[in-house]
Amino acid sequence: MTGKKRILLVAFLRKMVTFAARPMMQSWREQLERLLRFSLLVFVLAAAGFLSAVTTIRLAIRGRIVSMPNLVGQMAPEAQRMLGARGLQLRVADRVYSPLPVNAVVRQSPPPGEEMKISQDAHVVLSLGQQTVKIPGLEGQTMRAARISLLQAGLQLGEVTTIYLPGTQPDIVLKQDPPQGTTASSPHVDLLVSGADRQPFYVMPNVVGLEQQEASRTLSAAGLRIAKVNHIGQAGAQKGTIVGQNPPGGEPIAADTIVELGIAE
Repeated sequence: MTGKKRILLVAFLRKMVTFAARPMMQSWREQLERLLRFSLLVFVLAAAGFLSAVTTIRLAIRGRIVSMPNLVGQMAPEAQRMLGARGLQLRVADRVYSPLPVNAVVRQSPPPGEEMKISQDAHVVLSLGQQTVKIPGLEGQTMRAARISLLQAGLQLGEVTTIYLPGTQPDIVLKQDPPQGTTASSPHVDLLVSGADRQPFYVMPNVVGLEQQEASRTLSAAGLRIAKVNHIGQAGAQKGTIVGQNPPGGEPIAADTIVELGIAE
């Protein structure tokens, strides 16, 4: 084959390869475009599904929010029915005397119109009716006698506060609220009661470094007594001086505290 024919043959083969590769390149480009379109479609559908789920959750949560009804003046069974229709629970927080009929709602929490989640509790104060009982006199009585007096009057013991006063007998009612002979909005009577005398406390003196006799005088002046003395060999300490004490200095102690001392030999 001559050189000219060889050149013509090579040129012809190149054209054939180029012609055959062109459809193949176009096929890959079309597949890539289809893949991109499909991916975009999947992304759009996923985004739409996510937004739809979020909207559904919000609507579901919103659907579990109810408005607190006005219960004041309603009888307890009716108040329970009104709350139950909204998926709420009634809890009785207290009972007080009021002009409203017995078991009517006097106060409520939360107030009317406030948004609440289903299954939450609504706290109410129910009426005991008109107060017809006079508060008995409890001052000067023992706590046991005061409890009996309240029980007989149909009242209840409220908050009890104990105060320590020198020279007073313990467990005696000193003050009451409400006072004797009055009427109150609540059946509870609060009392101020005397307590037993507290044992006096002292601050433990620091006697480390003192001579034994001086330490004894210091402790005696503080109303304390030495129960035990331990002889300790301690280098550098002068014989007969205090090198340790229990309780340590500065600690609060009772009057009958027993003191132990360590004395250098």
